[in-house]
Amino acid sequence: VTTQTMVRAVSVGDGKGKENGGGGPAGFPKQCGSDLEATCPVGCAAAGACTAVTMATSRSKEYASFREGVARKTISTEFRGENKEWKIYEYGPKTVRSPLIFLPPASGTADVYFKQMVALGGESYRVISVDPPPFWTHTDFNEGFRLMLDQLGLDRVHLFGASLGGFLAQSFAQHTFRSQRVLSLFLTNTFADTACFRDQAYNGMYAWMPAFMLKRIILANYPQHVMEAGIADSVDFMVERLESLTQAELSARLTLNCLESAIDPHRLNNIPITILDVFDDCAVSTRVREELGKYYPHAKVANLKTGGNFPYLARPDEVGLHLKVHLRPFLDTKFSPAV
Repeated sequence: VTTQTMVRAVSVGDGKGKENGGGGPAGFPKQCGSDLEATCPVGCAAAGACTAVTMATSRSKEYASFREGVARKTISTEFRGENKEWKIYEYGPKTVRSPLIFLPPASGTADVYFKQMVALGGESYRVISVDPPPFWTHTDFNEGFRLMLDQLGLDRVHLFGASLGGFLAQSFAQHTFRSQRVLSLFLTNTFADTACFRDQAYNGMYAWMPAFMLKRIILANYPQHVMEAGIADSVDFMVERLESLTQAELSARLTLNCLESAIDPHRLNNIPITILDVFDDCAVSTRVREELGKYYPHAKVANLKTGGNFPYLARPDEVGLHLKVHLRPFLDTKFSPAV
């Protein structure tokens, strides 16, 4: 593990300075303090040093090529008299009528799936990754997402969701089970019941909390130990994406994360599901992930030895392989996500 990786890994520490006697995140040198504390996502005195680290993923040629080649677009829909703007990345042939759509975790943005989009889009899959606008109930999200699909002229889609995105993917499949708008689900590090989050200390207060506090709540679930390089890079990238989210986006997502709701698995019985699970540390507990498997006994399970919270960034090749296996039964059918 390189020194750079160690610095990145502790940049989301607990601020108590366990290894240096205080003044910064665990393991961070005291002398790297800065007067930029107010802008640090974790409110630590090492903000200057945190932001000085070279972020391997966001500075990579692959990410630069993605941003240059795939424009971010805005899809506007009217929802109950209010204009809602969805930010999306789209790649691949538009002749495909049943694309794969990615829903990000609470702390992520649409571009966290850029590695899957580049790989699949290059193989003639149509892939779309979305940043949803703020919604405050699951029903509102489902109706808003339906309107966005209607705007794009999409009747049937495949969904990939991680964490909150995975729950919302299940929720939308349940919401539209009569019209069968969801053809398949690919889920990772997610849950089927929000009960595991309802005892959060600030539950019900997110709408009134400032952005920096909301970011600290999310970052408290990030790993606070030294990680191998690929996983450390994935954490770095997610911290950067988190910084780009507004107070409204963060508070709405945390509210959806904790709002009482559970999926009725019987409504998803006819939908092909793949659950991607990791064996190493993850913010979603082992118990919660095991419960997800019990909800869908018909689901296929793909296991990764390591991958952390964000396997789609840390282990993109393995995730891509499992994703193509998941979508293979639809190829050469009218619901194919590729040409």
